[in-house]
Amino acid sequence: MSAHGHSESFISKYIFSQDHKTIAKQYLITGIFMGFVGGFLSTFFRLQLGWDGIDLGFLKGVFGNYLTDTGDAYTLAPDKYLALVTMHGTIIVFFVLTAGLSGTFSNLLIPLQIGARDMASPFLNMLSYWFFFVSSVIMICSLFIETGPASAGWTVYPPLSALPKAIPGSGLGMTLWLVAMALFIASSLMGALNYISTILNMRTKGLSFKKLPLTIWSFFLTAILGTLSFPVLLSAALLLIFDRSFGTSFYLSDIYIDGAALTAQTGGSPILFQHLFWFLGHPEVYIILMPALGITSEVIATNARKPIFGYHAMVISLLGISVLSFIVWGHHMFVTGMNPFLGGVFMIVTLIIAIPSAVKTFNYLATLWRGNIHFTNGMLFAIGLVSLFISGGLTGIFLGNAAIDIPLHNTYFVVAHFHIVMGASAIFGMFAGVYHWYPKMFGRIMNKKLGYIHFWLTFISVYCVFFPQHFQGLAGVPRRYYAFTEFEFAEVFIDLNKFMSIAAIIGFGAQFVFLYNFVTSMFNGKKAGRNPWKANTLEWSVENPGHGNWPAAIPEVFRGPHEYSKPGVALDYLPQWISDEDLERGVDYDNEAHDPVKKEITVKPTETIKEGE
Repeated sequence: MSAHGHSESFISKYIFSQDHKTIAKQYLITGIFMGFVGGFLSTFFRLQLGWDGIDLGFLKGVFGNYLTDTGDAYTLAPDKYLALVTMHGTIIVFFVLTAGLSGTFSNLLIPLQIGARDMASPFLNMLSYWFFFVSSVIMICSLFIETGPASAGWTVYPPLSALPKAIPGSGLGMTLWLVAMALFIASSLMGALNYISTILNMRTKGLSFKKLPLTIWSFFLTAILGTLSFPVLLSAALLLIFDRSFGTSFYLSDIYIDGAALTAQTGGSPILFQHLFWFLGHPEVYIILMPALGITSEVIATNARKPIFGYHAMVISLLGISVLSFIVWGHHMFVTGMNPFLGGVFMIVTLIIAIPSAVKTFNYLATLWRGNIHFTNGMLFAIGLVSLFISGGLTGIFLGNAAIDIPLHNTYFVVAHFHIVMGASAIFGMFAGVYHWYPKMFGRIMNKKLGYIHFWLTFISVYCVFFPQHFQGLAGVPRRYYAFTEFEFAEVFIDLNKFMSIAAIIGFGAQFVFLYNFVTSMFNGKKAGRNPWKANTLEWSVENPGHGNWPAAIPEVFRGPHEYSKPGVALDYLPQWISDEDLERGVDYDNEAHDPVKKEITVKPTETIKEGE
């Protein structure tokens, strides 16, 4: 029986569920699976980069069409290398860091942290997941077709993406890519509209915008970004389908095939596609990053046992990032022949967007400063995000300057920058959220020692893989090249490539430690209790919430979300659902849920709370 009083079958409870918490788990498990697929693809092509011509015959049974028989070995086919890069980027950016991260934690936390029974439209919520699932299946299926998946880079620039016969990866694989992305965008829009409606209309009594947790602020603004920018990508994809299938020329002009001009399709411009793609592409950076930053704010405040430094400044910086992210897309296009004046405008606003990002970084460091830090697994990954956000963000200042970006464009410097500041940072935020809210999802705590192993192997390998790529980029080594042995100037990096490939293999292997910990902790992990981290937000007011979240009345909110170590308070945290009157009476909020029966206690000095206590 559900909390609403009606019975549910296995299918309605676990498959086509309309409970936001189950949907969050579905997003998480699907995102983890897609993450392993994307990670495997990157490890696959890193083998080629590290050891040119390496025998990959052990993969022949599954990925035989990606290999070519040289007589002595089965090596990665040169025309399939770009396909692997394309699919790795697409899967990680969209299916892991967009849907896996935002879909999981927006679904899990929005109703619980704002005091709602469920999403505004549970049915639409269920539909959004299944659109995402179907798009994931189509994208995975494209890996196994005879001609290979899409091969135009994850940005799928025309003309490779617009001419079905350009290369093998321009055919059916590209068509499946476009179909999968159309379904993915529909899923994202359904989810985003649901998140916005829920936050605007379903907050519990007393929960004003000034008392919202920073997680909810980040999910709310992320949903707005997605609602405004994803339709532009959909329009770009639809025009691309028209060029591919109906003889239009939105993106095609002066194309020659086998020496003959393509006269039927002229007058278009591939630059139009870049404008449409990057109008989504740069907000997409923050659609990925902002949920991770919101999660980090909550995890750091909880485990530093301090109020988040500058709550209002953090909110304003999120708002500033959201607005500015729509007017900086041109910095991806400095080499397209852009008018220098327009390039200067894009350069200025790109450098300005560094200010709110720096505010967030400063506030994280100020919150950590002299805090009573509990090094939980979630806290380690949150601190790791701050480190990556700083080191990756500093290189963004170089690339935001047009004069520097032009020689560095499409080199490994760009790869290093966005993998550190966006990819790795967001993944660390996702891991921080999984470790921190695992007790709320599964009622248990993940193994702490395995979490430490996972963190250190991942953290070290990320820096070992991507930090050296800055030097490759400064030397002019282009990205997406099949082999370094083909160019004399790049041969100096052959040994470094081997080092980076070994680090990548170790980093990918570390994720199996996480997977083992994730699965086994569901059955063998330490039972969590209601509020294992001694946190303040509403999701910790109820133990093992069912469908409907609170079995009785929804709790009222009396204060902000980050009031820790307040002078004169018995314990070092002050939950949002405890009133000032109950606080004066000495209610034992450490041990009871939202319950009309109050238990008196003797006020005692602040105690140190151990993990899982």
